[in-house]
Amino acid sequence: MIGAIINATAILAGGILGLLFRGKISKEISGNIIRIIGICVCIIGISGALEGDFMLLVISLTLGTFAGEFLNIDGRLNKFGIWTQSKLKRGDENADFAEGFVAATLLFCVGAMAIIGSIESGMRDDRSIILTKSILDGVSAMILASSFGFGVLLSAAAVLVYQGSIEFFAGYLQNVLTNEMITQISAVGGIMIVGIGLNMALKTEIKVANFLPGFAFATAYYLILG
Repeated sequence: MIGAIINATAILAGGILGLLFRGKISKEISGNIIRIIGICVCIIGISGALEGDFMLLVISLTLGTFAGEFLNIDGRLNKFGIWTQSKLKRGDENADFAEGFVAATLLFCVGAMAIIGSIESGMRDDRSIILTKSILDGVSAMILASSFGFGVLLSAAAVLVYQGSIEFFAGYLQNVLTNEMITQISAVGGIMIVGIGLNMALKTEIKVANFLPGFAFATAYYLILG
């Protein structure tokens, strides 16, 4: 759990720093910053997606999106974010709070670094990957929080639960998660990151959270046929 705590703390620290700058930069400048960050996020996502098997990527995401739309995962996550915002009685707009929570949670949780770093931390007490990820996440949290507000900080709790669980069960997961499976999971996550980047850069309304079941279909392929 130590690695997850370090990562969550970095997100909180970066997010709090970002909140200090919120509203102090003109909308034009902040808008341009968010757009360029969105483009960079797209590039990160594309680089991860290119590592996976293309046909499996298409199939798993198609089936996953169908399931996600049916379950309305994006809508439920946004409702959770809005509900949390109302309980905390923050002054942020509900939409910004929910969007910040969902975007930050997906950005920080998908990808190979979250999985491999947590396994290395849990199995070998090697936190070099987690420390690198924490620095990247802290900077990203600062940028996101300056735009979306307090909702970004809530993603630290999701990271703590997600990566903490992987650390705790690292011994078992190391035998289950093959290199090929991790690569494909990261590829699916890369497409989600592209969606987040497009939402940031072009103000599209891609329901990225509805892609999440794609992870299950990609994993199932290797568990059943791999």
